[in-house]
Amino acid sequence: MTFAAPALFAAMLWWTLTGVILFLDGLPRETFRWSLLGATITLLIALHALHASAGISGPAACYAAFTAAILVWAWVEMSFLMGFITGPRKRACESGCGGHAHFLHATQAVIYHELATVAAGLLILALTWNAVNRTGLWTFCVLWAMRISAKLNLFLGVANRGERFLPEHLRYLTGFFGRRTMNFLFPVSVTAATIAFALLAQQCLRQAPGPSAAGTVLVTTLLALGLLEHWFMILPWPSERLWPSASLEPVDPSNRALLTYPEP
Repeated sequence: MTFAAPALFAAMLWWTLTGVILFLDGLPRETFRWSLLGATITLLIALHALHASAGISGPAACYAAFTAAILVWAWVEMSFLMGFITGPRKRACESGCGGHAHFLHATQAVIYHELATVAAGLLILALTWNAVNRTGLWTFCVLWAMRISAKLNLFLGVANRGERFLPEHLRYLTGFFGRRTMNFLFPVSVTAATIAFALLAQQCLRQAPGPSAAGTVLVTTLLALGLLEHWFMILPWPSERLWPSASLEPVDPSNRALLTYPEP
């Protein structure tokens, strides 16, 4: 039961916060600034919580650090999905673009977001430097690693590309999503994540149920959820069904027209 509580907490926080972000992103664009303002206030509180909990051991501090790291990640994701921090490229590639040029264009479309993610990770590292409680740092690292893997797999091509989660102002990004049943990176990504999960799960089992185990279970559960998201990319049951009310209109997968959208 000691292991079940943090695992359930991690899963519910992940599902709920993802649904909230998708809901806010589906609102009219004039609400985005207010949503991001609220998220920014929450971000500052989360950073304070990360710093305050870093020197404290015990389950409460682990829960606080985990939640705070998730909230920092939520700000980074909201700033991207709402179009505030994306990249200098605001259009899809022209028909026939491929190879290294296509990858460069895809990178240009999201590079500011990637730099913001790295900056957030470095800030968390600074706030938890030499700390006894590094649950927040490991939480953010897992989120970052799994998201980078997911983006690369989307670029190379998967069956379920999650177009319904993209708002209108970001639909040019679908031009950088490949469509394949399987790509060469997917088994590598899944295998690496599965090995990491097995090692963390083994660590959970080695630890006696108690305060020291909470942080490990939280991070392990988050990695398992990231692994599940990867499998949703190729399974016939798409992840959109987890948040049906937050999904947007489908995008034509064949559309790679030169589209532009205004800044938010």
